[in-house]
This record gives sequence, structure tokens and C-alpha cells, in this order.
Amino acid sequence: MRVLIVDDEPSIRKTTGLAVETMGHAVVDAPNSLRALKLLEEAPCDACFLDVNLGAENGVEVLDKILKAQPGIAVVMFTAFANISTAVEAMRRGAFDFIPKPFTPEQIRQVLEQVARTRKLEQRVKQLETQLNEQSAEIDFDSTDPAMQRALEIAFKAAATPATIMLLGSSGTGKSMLAREIHRRGAQRDGTFVTVNCPSLSRELLESELFGHVKGSFTGAVGDTLGKVASADGGTLFLDEIGELPLEIQPKLLRLLQEREYERVGEAKVRRANVRVIAATNRNLADEMKEGRFREDLFYRLSVINVTLPGLKDRPGDLMRLAMRALGFFRERMGKRLTGFAPEVSEAFVRYSWPGNLRELRNVIERAAILAAGDIIELDDLPENFQPQSDARIAVGARVTLDELEAEHIRRILASTKSLDEAARTLGIDPATLYRKRQKMGLI
Repeated sequence: MRVLIVDDEPSIRKTTGLAVETMGHAVVDAPNSLRALKLLEEAPCDACFLDVNLGAENGVEVLDKILKAQPGIAVVMFTAFANISTAVEAMRRGAFDFIPKPFTPEQIRQVLEQVARTRKLEQRVKQLETQLNEQSAEIDFDSTDPAMQRALEIAFKAAATPATIMLLGSSGTGKSMLAREIHRRGAQRDGTFVTVNCPSLSRELLESELFGHVKGSFTGAVGDTLGKVASADGGTLFLDEIGELPLEIQPKLLRLLQEREYERVGEAKVRRANVRVIAATNRNLADEMKEGRFREDLFYRLSVINVTLPGLKDRPGDLMRLAMRALGFFRERMGKRLTGFAPEVSEAFVRYSWPGNLRELRNVIERAAILAAGDIIELDDLPENFQPQSDARIAVGARVTLDELEAEHIRRILASTKSLDEAARTLGIDPATLYRKRQKMGLI
């Protein structure tokens, strides 16, 4: 965890910081609220030790500022015995706990262990909520399509083993939801499921996000960070769009897979992590390997079990069942009486190529459920590219917004290119920008 210590006494900051560091946590400290808020702005913290008597400042008022700057941070108040009532008031206003002065390292350890347990439970609840939210509307693992049934059979057999699993298929086919289900069925199901989106960051920031870094290891590294690998220890690390992983980071991932070892950026200390790795990509990694963009040894290490998910257009028997499932989900969420789809809507769905697959289906039906005035989804409730006059596509000059035109253009380019790199080059943008646009469009 990253721990912030706010106390106007340098000796308290020093001794508390040393105690926290010996327990394996990263520490930053501040003598006043101004510096504390600046540190939180630079990087979030998991816990904060805050003195009730902070020089000329009122610690309870500083508590309000810290909680406003970073909602959810666990703030532990330092207080003298005479100020117990103030500490109780601080807890009423959102503090996690309080420790009376003078305190011992063991008291610090106990409260940090409680913070860690609470954080783990919060992550587990968030993970389950996300899983329920996404899977309820997108995938139910009861496909009638033979290719999908075979993919699920392989995935669930492999889930019971510690084998590394590679999920293949176009964007939006349900790879991230299947990864969560594999985790849920695995031996490390009680651990944390951690996702890393490989194309979302620069090489330097992605390496830091994966493995963590130490203070001063690069510009902007104002404190120690443990990284996603440490967060996933005892659980599952899901590497989404692994084909976008920079070549420089690939040897370090290979070491993690083979030796269960890694090092934080700027640190020589070898750390170990017991993580189950699931990777996903919409690229042809064999081609990437031939082009020198993907390491051969990493390719074979990741490809112990390959699971290919078919696109929605290749699952015609599942299309309307999945559409009804999504409609039921949004009907309950919005409190509407929606019973189904007009015949022309079903026909439009069958005609459409669904370049965004399950995620696009979800977004289309959510939009339709919002706009629907009656008990069924009508053709007018669908986006412009489903209307007959547009031949299922938005044309340049059509009466649509620039956002809709851009989204349709990106969909067409993605459907006609073999990789995200090729699509990004065609569009004249970098892969990270394309990733963010796809995320905004709901194609991830």
C-alpha cells in the first residue's frame, strides 16, 4: 500500500515512516495540509495517518479536505488521550480509525492490516459488481453456437489448472468476461482479479503500472508504487490486448511467467508473485512474431491453452437470445415494461455486421431501451446505421453528429484491417488514442 503520514512533528513522521516501510509499504509524508493535498494530487494513497493537532491547523478540518481530495482513503487519526472525543468526531465524519499517542509499531501494524483487509474486501465487492453488471447484459455462457460451445469447453477445463490461457478473438467478443469466469472457476478464485490494458499507456508508464516503481526512478515518480503484479498476488492477472505489449517489456513478463519473479522499476530487489496469468488479443501473434514485434519464447509461453471466441456475426443462433437477455437487464435497471423487439428490429440486427460484437450489442440495446416510448423496441429507437435508408451505414453528408460519423468510420476501419496498429496507421492516430476512442465507443 501507499501510505501518507501528515504530522507537524518531524520526529513523528520519521519514526512512523520507518515503521511503515519495514512492514513493506511505500511512504510519503507531509507537515501540513497543503503538502498533503499536493501529494494526493500527484498519486493516490491507500491510507493516511493524520494528527488531530496539526500545528495551527485543525486535524478534523484537514480530514474533510483529504476525504474530498480522495474519497475512500482510509484516514487514521493520531490523537492524545485528552482529544479522544475529537477523534470520535473525526470517525463520525469519515475517519477509518484512531490511535492514541504515544503509540507502538505494533499498533501501526494492526491498523494497516485492517486497512488491507478492508481494501481487499472492497476490491472483491467491486469485482463481483463489475462481473454481474457486465455478464448480465453481455454473456451467459449458454451458447448454442458450436464454435462458442467448444471455446467455453476448453476454457472451463483449463480454468481448474494453473495453466496460462490465451483468449483470441475480435474486440467485444467477451474475452474480458470470460477471463473473469475462468478466474472464478480457478483455484485462486479468492484472490484479486486485476486487469492491465496493455495499449492504454506509454511503455514507461505501462512497465511501472505492471511491476511498480521506486521513488525517483523516473520523472514524476514521487513515491513508491507496488504495481498490478503485486496487487494480483494470489489471484489472477489479466493482460488485455497483449499483442500491444511493447517489445522492451516482454522479457520481464516472460520472467514472471517462468520464474514468478520480477523487479520494480528502479529497484534491484527481486520480488516474487504467485499470479495466474490470462492474456487476450485480437491480433495474429504468429504474424507479429514473424515481423519481430513479439518474442517467440513469450508467444509459446502464453499459448499453453488457446481459446478463440467467434464474433457475434458468426453466431446467428445466439444473436436474438443475447439481445433479449440484454433487454431484460436494462428493463430491470430502468424500470420499464419492455417485452421485446419489433420484427423489423430483429431483421436489422440480422443484417448488421456487428463490428463491436457483444459490447456494441449491449450499447445499442441500452440506447434503445432509453429511447423506447412503448413496450417494444422499434426501428426508430436504434442508431442511424441500423436504418434502411442508410443501407446499415452512415454516409458522409448524412444528418448525423461528428461523433456518430467518427464512430462509424472507426468501426469500418477496424473491420477492414488485420490489427490495431494497421487501423491506427490508417486513421492517422497512435494506438493509445485509438484504444481510448474504442473505449469511449464501447467497443472494448
